[in-house]
Amino acid sequence: MPETSGGKPIGLFGGTFDPIHFGHLRLAEEAAEHLGLARIRWIPAGQPGHREAPRVTSAQRLEMVRLAIAGNPRFELDASEVDADRPSYTVPTLERLRRVENLGASLPLVLLVGADAFAGLPDWHRWPELFDLAHIAVAHRPGFPIDAASLPSALAAIYRQRHGASPAALADTAAGSIVTFAMTQLDISATKIRTLLINDRSPRYLLPDAVIAYIQGTRLYSPP
Repeated sequence: MPETSGGKPIGLFGGTFDPIHFGHLRLAEEAAEHLGLARIRWIPAGQPGHREAPRVTSAQRLEMVRLAIAGNPRFELDASEVDADRPSYTVPTLERLRRVENLGASLPLVLLVGADAFAGLPDWHRWPELFDLAHIAVAHRPGFPIDAASLPSALAAIYRQRHGASPAALADTAAGSIVTFAMTQLDISATKIRTLLINDRSPRYLLPDAVIAYIQGTRLYSPP
């Protein structure tokens, strides 16, 4: 049977999470509040389709996400992509979630992305089909809303057509809308964290202590 959410949409947050950090966690927390999401499903990519293979394994990245989201009742982990024998592309992942034995066809789903990732949407695998499967929520810097004129032309046309002002409308349909929200800016990136670790410098206060302990205990990202 498909899952229920009490009428509220469910957020979906996919990524490499190499490693997960407070920027990821804050985006998800603020999305849940701004958009009225029942919960957020974290989906670590097994084989990222749009970047080179990570230095750490998919199982290790999954464990870091599990540690990071523990204790937040609104966050849940989806491990289905980790052992997949194909690259992790968003449309096939959404198709899997839409099957009746998973979330089903009628539940409102909201794909969470940052502004930079959204601008690159035309490079994604089968990207026009995203809107048949989910809504898209775009996080942007406060005071810097998404400017349609700065988007690739094909995406700009879709943005103007589908962008809606009210997050409350996400619960009315299963998919197809674009909403935006401003989020607290944290100047944190996984690339910067990996650089710190490779150079044997402290990543403290950039990611949860439990994740740092796991990284140190398993010597992930250690200097070569």
